[in-house]
Amino acid sequence: MRHPFICQKTQTILLIIDEQAGLSPVISEFAEVVNNTEKLLKGASLFDIPVVFTEQNPEKLGATDPSLAHFMATSCNIEKIHFSACLEPNFIESLSRFNRPQIVVAGTEAHVCVLQTCLDLLTADFKLFIVDDAIASRNSHHKNIATKQLTQAGAIITCTESVLFQWLEKAGTEQFRALLPLIK
Repeated sequence: MRHPFICQKTQTILLIIDEQAGLSPVISEFAEVVNNTEKLLKGASLFDIPVVFTEQNPEKLGATDPSLAHFMATSCNIEKIHFSACLEPNFIESLSRFNRPQIVVAGTEAHVCVLQTCLDLLTADFKLFIVDDAIASRNSHHKNIATKQLTQAGAIITCTESVLFQWLEKAGTEQFRALLPLIK
């Protein structure tokens, strides 16, 4: 049995919240968030980890960033109008169908949609891993407040490389060799 703060590939869902092109101009760390999210998506693909994308009001904010869009072909995609995806019909049920208790979270904005969705997911008894270098807000102070609040609520704050190495579990495998370029 592994420590509950270790993200396990057989227990995980990857949730990408609202990484939409319309937010790119107003979030200074948006390119870094997309880059780290792409690494997580490649890792999820290697380990057959289910992926869920949300898009907040895509008519106004645009579609998911083009560098991530091709990953959506094999994922569950949910358009939403609520800030918390959990308030959308069938969202929690969609996640529950995967029968995986851990959720790795990337996305924007940290203090709005990420925060509200994650607090509601904690209430629904999911174990959350918030990828700090794959979340952002327009104001970095707001991101820090959200991260502190999520920590207080019981989420694990982590980083992209930690998640990838936890999914890998060991070196010397085909998956390790495939992910090595992402972590060098």
